[in-house]
Order: sequence, then C-alpha cells, then structure tokens
Amino acid sequence: MKDITLKARIDNIPKVTAFIDGELEALECSVKAQMQIDVAIDELFGNIARYAYGDEEGDATVSFDFDADTRTALITFADWGKPFDPTAAAAPDISTPAAERRIGGLGIFLVRKTMDDMRYAYRDGKNILTVRKKI
Repeated sequence: MKDITLKARIDNIPKVTAFIDGELEALECSVKAQMQIDVAIDELFGNIARYAYGDEEGDATVSFDFDADTRTALITFADWGKPFDPTAAAAPDISTPAAERRIGGLGIFLVRKTMDDMRYAYRDGKNILTVRKKI
C-alpha cells in the first residue's frame, strides 16, 4: 500500500490525481477505468476539502492498494474532520429536471455508479472511505 498525505484543499486535487494515476499507469489500467477513478478522486477529495474541517484546515490521506488476483484498485480517503458517511446519503432524484433538483448528492451518486464498491467507516476519530474499481 502506498499513500500520500496533504492539506485537504481543492488545489491539492491534481497532486492526488497524479499520485493515483502514476500507480494506475504502472498497472496498465484501461483509460476508461482511469477516467472514472479520476472523477471519483475529484469528487471525494473535493468533498473532504470543502466540508470535513469547516472553516479550519486539516489533512487528508489517500492510500492506494492493488489486488493482483482480481485486478482491483483500492483507493482509501481518510480525514480527521467531522464524521460523514457518504454511503448513507440518499440518491438524488435524477428523473426530476436539473433546474428543479436540490443541490448536492449528484457527485456521490456518480461515484457509486462508476466504482465497483464504496465503503465507509469511522474509526479512531477518522472518516475512512474506500472505493474499489476493477481495472
């Protein structure tokens, strides 16, 4: 497992993406899977940066692991901000016209649809969210 710890700021999303993309490219990940993972990084790290620490600044750690037997990438996002379980969020009503929908929830919905699995835990004062994607 490899990881990177950065300040949870929007301007660090490209660093997280570059870190994960480097691992995926070394594993000859498909372009489609890599693009889906990049969108998930943008959404998940972005949510940590925007909401986890309120007006304060804190760290976030992103870890990468790979199961060679199933060719599955495991990407874990950890932060020490306020507890939030994105897997418990209600799916947005996508049948409603965009102009009439409530703001929020669409990004997590997209992550759920494009990743093979998404799990959350709150342990030792940490939010831990892991996504899995067969590459």
